[in-house]
Amino acid sequence: MPNKYKAISLFTGGMGLDLGLEKAGISAKVAVEIDLPSVQTIKSNRPGISVISDSIADVSGRGLLRKGGLRKGEVDVVAGGPPCQSFSVYGNREGAIDPRGQMVFEFVRMVRETMPLVFIMENVRGLHSMPFVPEKFSESVDEYSSWMSESGSLLRSLVSDFNEAGYRVDSFLVNSVNYGAPQIRERLLLVGNRFDVQAKFPAPQFSNRIEDALPPFATLRDAIGDDFIDPDPSMMNFSPRKLKYLAMVPPGGNWRSLPIEIQKESMGKSWYLKGGRSATWRRLSWDFPSPTVVTMPNHASTSMCHPDEVRALTVGECAAIQEFPAAWKLCGKTAERYKQIGNAVPVRLGSVVGRVAAKVLSEIRSRYAKTKRKVVPPTTDLEVVHLRPHVRTKQYFKDGVAFSGDSNYYAKPEYKQLSLLGDSAVDSSQE
Repeated sequence: MPNKYKAISLFTGGMGLDLGLEKAGISAKVAVEIDLPSVQTIKSNRPGISVISDSIADVSGRGLLRKGGLRKGEVDVVAGGPPCQSFSVYGNREGAIDPRGQMVFEFVRMVRETMPLVFIMENVRGLHSMPFVPEKFSESVDEYSSWMSESGSLLRSLVSDFNEAGYRVDSFLVNSVNYGAPQIRERLLLVGNRFDVQAKFPAPQFSNRIEDALPPFATLRDAIGDDFIDPDPSMMNFSPRKLKYLAMVPPGGNWRSLPIEIQKESMGKSWYLKGGRSATWRRLSWDFPSPTVVTMPNHASTSMCHPDEVRALTVGECAAIQEFPAAWKLCGKTAERYKQIGNAVPVRLGSVVGRVAAKVLSEIRSRYAKTKRKVVPPTTDLEVVHLRPHVRTKQYFKDGVAFSGDSNYYAKPEYKQLSLLGDSAVDSSQE
């Protein structure tokens, strides 16, 4: 699609979000990225984009506009995904007291200082429930107030700041697999604009539930199956010890597939913990979507082991699951390329939210074409729209039985009732 709209890209990384936005006609003119291998990736693939390789905290909106040849108030889109580690349910969840967590407010500052018509902010689903200050850290915070430890208070504060800057914010919890990506990846998307135009995210277009009458989910086979030519077979493989245990796991299985004594031997003290661990000693399945691509697929607890071969997925395979173009050049060492891929927004999800933003921009231009562009106060409170974000396709264990291969609770007759329960069905990540 021809590039109709000019954008500023923040926290650009490997450019997954930007590639998706390009499909919707939104083209970055300038980018801010502190990670040097990512900077090289941007320059290698999009030499026309001006890049500021500093911390966003050290960048002014005026300098950013000047670098991109843009003017305040005439930028179409500001887009990016601030670091998510302090919000992730798999991390320490330190919220705004973590310097990385404070980057969401740097995003707000950039919106204030550049005044785009529309902004897109992406993050992990954990931001949806994140307190501004987790209670366990309350004593270390000056002027602490009880509201800061309420669930979701960080997002409410963030949206309030956007509102004060004159932006309406529409929020969506979505999953990339529902839109044709071969990967289960849940994300929170904020789409804001300063003309009080409502952003509307499309309903899921694919499903693993017969009753939804939608095309089936794309699978790992669709992404890296028999016809796949690996553009980057580089790999950080599992250690010999990890490979020994993974060799005992059938395709589509995990630690539950091992004999009890081997489970205890391989997992140590973590064997006695409750909940989670479905990714430990995990072998992937051809006929299911890929689980969320991670930055280090060769860890035992986030294992992304090839279905047929006892090895980690390659850089090229992970990139294909994220739907980067085969010719896309990721720069840096192997670990640095994995990191860029694992931190990226799936290209397909970027294109979907890009089309949402493009529709808002089109409406703004048609509605206000003959008027001066001025801030219109937002008229809606925070409401997060859930579009079947919580998707689970794989069953690893139920009633004392370990499953592998193509076993899942949608296909097996004895678990038909689970299918009828839909999103309230068993969450295999909490086994």
